[in-house]
Order: sequence, then structure tokens, then C-alpha cells
Amino acid sequence: MSKFAQGEYLPENREKYVGGKAPFYRSSWELAFMRMCDAHPNIVKWASENVKIPYRSPLDGRWHNYVPDFMIQYIDKDEKEHVELIEIKPSSQTTMEAAGKGRKNQIAVALNAAKWTAAQEWCSRKGIRFKVINEDQIFSTKKKRTAKKRIAKKRK
Repeated sequence: MSKFAQGEYLPENREKYVGGKAPFYRSSWELAFMRMCDAHPNIVKWASENVKIPYRSPLDGRWHNYVPDFMIQYIDKDEKEHVELIEIKPSSQTTMEAAGKGRKNQIAVALNAAKWTAAQEWCSRKGIRFKVINEDQIFSTKKKRTAKKRIAKKRK
């Protein structure tokens, strides 16, 4: 049994989902992102794991396929349309600095860098954007006020 939330997502706005297969989430972060794509009025279309991008692995030197988590098509505040490929990863797997001394995260960062370089190049040729987002972009990370701060504010 997996320690992560997993399952098939059933879009409420089925006309917006354009993937070739039912969307499957592998984490609560992906589920939250799917819900946002489904509900947000500016997201016109979205798909889950619908693009394959070849990349050379720095681990074995062989070619593999990278499948970004999402493709979204949206209208921005200036009424311009954009298409983006989105990858959702924990911040600990995005940079060596964030990976710390853990070998597992360092290997993930090296592998992700190869995937993301290939994705950037692929997207550039297609005229679309590639973005990696982590928990800070999905969930609010505002710190809760401590009891001392609440008391001090009440006294003012």
C-alpha cells in the first residue's frame, strides 16, 4: 500500500479535460492541482500525463521518456492564451541546495535536471512554456501567528 494519495480523478467539467486517458493522481498535490484545473474558469483545457519527451539519463546514459504531470491551456488577465507543461515536485527534488545531504534526493535532482532540460527544449520548439511547481506554489505556506503575537495584538 502506498503512503501517498493515489487514484483516478473524475473531472466535473469533462469538456475541459482533453487527455487520452482518465487522469490519475499520484499525490495529494497532484489531486489539488487537478481540482484547480477542473474548477478554475480561466483554464480552458487540461490533460494529465499526455506528452512524452525523450531525454538522456545522466544515471545510465540511455534514452528514456519523460512524461510531465500536466498540460494546461489558459487565458491570462490580459486575455492572452497560453499553453504550459507543468511538473509537480517537492522542493527537495528541485535543486541540490534543497536536496541537502540526502543521496536519494541528490540523485532525483540530477535526473530531474536532465528531464527538465529536455522539456524546456521541447517546449521552446513548440512555442509553449514549461514550469516546475512545488508545495510552496500549491499550498499557502504562511506561518500561523503564535499565541504571543495574538495576545500582543489584542492588547493594542
